[in-house]
This record gives sequence, structure tokens and C-alpha cells, in this order.
Amino acid sequence: MSSSSSSSPKKQTLFISSLIILWYTSNIGVLLLNKFLLSNYGFKFPIFLTMCHMSACAILSYVSIVFLKLVPLQYIKSRSQFMKVATLSIVFCASVVGGNVSLRYLPVSFNQAVGATTPFFTAVFAYLMTFKREAWVTYGALVPVVTGVVIASGGEPGFHWFGFIMCISATAARAFKSVLQGILLSSEGEKLNSMNLMLYMSPIAVLALLPVTIVMEPDVMSVTLSLGRQHKYMWLLLLLNSVMAYSANLLNFLVTKHTSALTLQVLGNAKGAVAVVISILLFRNPVTVMGIGGYSITVLGVVAYGETKRRFR
Repeated sequence: MSSSSSSSPKKQTLFISSLIILWYTSNIGVLLLNKFLLSNYGFKFPIFLTMCHMSACAILSYVSIVFLKLVPLQYIKSRSQFMKVATLSIVFCASVVGGNVSLRYLPVSFNQAVGATTPFFTAVFAYLMTFKREAWVTYGALVPVVTGVVIASGGEPGFHWFGFIMCISATAARAFKSVLQGILLSSEGEKLNSMNLMLYMSPIAVLALLPVTIVMEPDVMSVTLSLGRQHKYMWLLLLLNSVMAYSANLLNFLVTKHTSALTLQVLGNAKGAVAVVISILLFRNPVTVMGIGGYSITVLGVVAYGETKRRFR
């Protein structure tokens, strides 16, 4: 009796640890593959790449919910709810496209440093859109978040203005989407869990991205087919990259479900640091002490912000 009861917590710990490792692998993996495809492989089509991600999310979300029944299927109940989901989908699209475009011009390490400022934009949008105020100590913790990125920008050898603007825009759009989601889907009758939200957002994103791809990346098919003939693993990498994009969302949901939102936030901060180290080792992009110092200040600011927000809520 005692041996079976003692093995249960061990199994639970092993299960959660496995989920976290898979979550890290998929998140960091899709980021590094995006960089590899967009910068090192000659596949310079970030909008089409995002459309591939959204197509995989649409198909695999349907399989996971309808066939595998990982979560109960939730239905869109009104035109109003559909329009809210469509709005979230467009904002989400903008954030992913902006992030992918920035990877063409910026190292992954600097991309992650800028991405760490998400809490700053979330706090700003929450105040502007919902008049939600935090304690002054909480806002004070955001100062090093921004200061760190300013320092990191000055010490970044691969700094590129357009890439930086796209990365900042993507980070802001990601924060805007999270605040908007809280406003639009706040009523009990309209709330959707993240997996069902992805199920409905993904096809809308594909439909929105298709005309944009045709207009802005008209030669995508011919170049992709040419690259496929030159590099035998091209299609496999594209497929793996798209599947990992969905896996990152699925595992994000599962880790939150089996741990907590706070644990996810802490793990997310550590994930950014791990991604930076791996990307520097893999792509060997030059870094400076000033850049590392700036990124460290930003991460410490994010940790302080999360802690003060929890204590002064």
C-alpha cells in the first residue's frame, strides 16, 4: 500500500518533468528552426512560414480535440463571439509574422531579449484598455525590463533597425492579444480554453495570410520548390517546423494545466535564457559583455515584476 502510494507522486513528478522538457524542446526548437530556415537556408518567406504554422495548428487542433478528445469541443455560439475570435486571430497573426520577419535580420539571442519585454507592453495595454492599475512597486520593476533592452541594443553587434522594429511590434502585438483576449472573451458563455481558441483562430489566420502571401511573396512556391530540389531535407524541415509550432501551443496548455500560470511564467523566463545560450552555440553570432548584461537586467526585471505583481495583487 505504502509503496504504491509513494510511487504515485514519483510518476506525477516524472510526467510533469517530461512535459516541461518537451515544452522547452518544442518552443526552443521552433525558434531555432525558424532562424535556420529564414537566415541560413535561403528560405526568405516569413509570411508563408507563418501560414504553414497556422495550417498545421488548424489540422492538428482538429485531430487533438475531435478525434483524440484531449479537451471537450467548445462551440462558437454567436456571430459576436466569432468576430471576437477573428479579431484575436488577426492580432495573433501579426505577432507571429513580426517575430518571424525579425528573425531574418536579428540573432535569436537579441530577439529573445526584446521578447522578454512582453510584461511591459502587457501592463501598458492593461492600463490603457481596462484602466487596471498595479502597485507603484510593480510598475517600478518594469524600469529594468526596458533599460536592459536599451543596453542590450547598444551592445548588439548584429543590430538591425528594421528587424528591431518588427521584433518590438511582434512583442507588443503578443501582449495586446493577451489583454484583448481577457476583454473579449471575459463572459462565462464566451470563454474558450487555449486549445479550442487555437482550433478556431488557425483557419481564420490561414485565410487572412493567403492573400498577403500571394501579394508580398509571389515567388514563394517556385523558390520553395527549387530549394526542395537542392536540399533533400527542405520539406522535412518545413513539416517538422510546422508540427513543432503546434506542439509548443499544445504543451503550453498542458504545462499550465498540470502546474500553474505562475510556474509557467518562471519556466518561461528560464526558457528564454536557455534559448539564448543554445542559439549562440549553434549560430555562433558574436555577443558582447554589454549585450549579455543588458539581457540579464531585463530578465531580472521580468522576475521582479512577476513577484511584485503576485505580492501586491
